[in-house]
Amino acid sequence: MLRDRLNDALKEAMKAKDQRRVSTLRMVLAKLKDLDIAARTAESREGISEEATLQALTAMVKQRRESIALYKQGNREDLVAQEEGEIAVIESFLPRQLGEAEIATVAKAAIAEVDAKSVKEMGKVMAALKAKYAGQMDFAKAGAVVKQLLG
Repeated sequence: MLRDRLNDALKEAMKAKDQRRVSTLRMVLAKLKDLDIAARTAESREGISEEATLQALTAMVKQRRESIALYKQGNREDLVAQEEGEIAVIESFLPRQLGEAEIATVAKAAIAEVDAKSVKEMGKVMAALKAKYAGQMDFAKAGAVVKQLLG
């Protein structure tokens, strides 16, 4: 399970005295714990699913990329390097990301699978992609590809 891998990696980073990795993994685990707490109900004390964990990690990477763009505008190369280091740590736990050509291929397959004919059915296609490829693709890029294919 992904959460176990994160905890094991934290222990290894602590033993190796890798401060950047330790701080990034602690931040990731704290975010996941927050999401677990938010997901709890009176009936269920279970945390978030593996898929939700992958989505959270993907969102963390996206946030850092946005921060990098802002830090570059402000000439803060020290903060850019820190964010890039965090991205590298987080991405090491994500599945391999699909490239543009692969996104187009799986988008075509998803369109055929749900038998979508127009842009109005884009939601069905995106839901099918999210179910199969959570954490493996940038859904903003996938949305643009699906829109183009259906448009």
